[in-house]
Amino acid sequence: MKQLLFFIFMLGITTTGYSQFELGKTFKVIPPKPIPPKAKAKEAPKKQDNKDLFAVIPKIDPKDAKPITEDPTYSNGIEPEPFSMIIKKPDFDDPNDALRDKLVNSLEQSLVNRGMKVDPRSLVRIDVNFGDIRTKSKYFDIRCRDFGEIDGDLIKATLNNRDVESRLLLQNQYKTFRITFKEGINTFELEALNRGTLGGNTAEFQIYDDAGKLVRSDYWENWDTGVKGKFIIVKE
Repeated sequence: MKQLLFFIFMLGITTTGYSQFELGKTFKVIPPKPIPPKAKAKEAPKKQDNKDLFAVIPKIDPKDAKPITEDPTYSNGIEPEPFSMIIKKPDFDDPNDALRDKLVNSLEQSLVNRGMKVDPRSLVRIDVNFGDIRTKSKYFDIRCRDFGEIDGDLIKATLNNRDVESRLLLQNQYKTFRITFKEGINTFELEALNRGTLGGNTAEFQIYDDAGKLVRSDYWENWDTGVKGKFIIVKE
């Protein structure tokens, strides 16, 4: 019994010593990690007062403001001229132009006074109605001439809006052309295509039926370009 107790005692001593030896050899104390201080929260930026913003903007007098152009190279300080639809005349007029106009006006007035040219103020500028003609004829022969000075008068003849003579030059002698119309109402027109060199368009005309009988004769004097004489022909 004593031997057993002695053995248990020795065994406990041996185990305790071994355990202490191993612990001192391998165990290390781990120091605690330093805890960093908490970062301070950033302060929100202060709102800028609107009064401070307007205080920074400089005040500009509208009189001192300069025009802003789309061209970034415009920096010569010269203000552009205002836009205008009026065409400027040259600074120096040619004196020959005024003399020429004066001579032309004097010559035209001299021709008017001598009866060699018609005053433009007396030109006929409205269309003329020569009335209605009732007939049983199949056609009309139209005779036209310039009864005044031969100065290049031109006329055009149309029947129901179709050209019969598109450019007839009037001379001293009559020129004849024929119009053939339809049953019922027909519109016949004589138009002055120009003015003569000595005045308005001047002409005399005669209208004959298919039997050679004179139906109508008349004239016009000093027509302006574009003036028309109108006839209504009713074929019965």
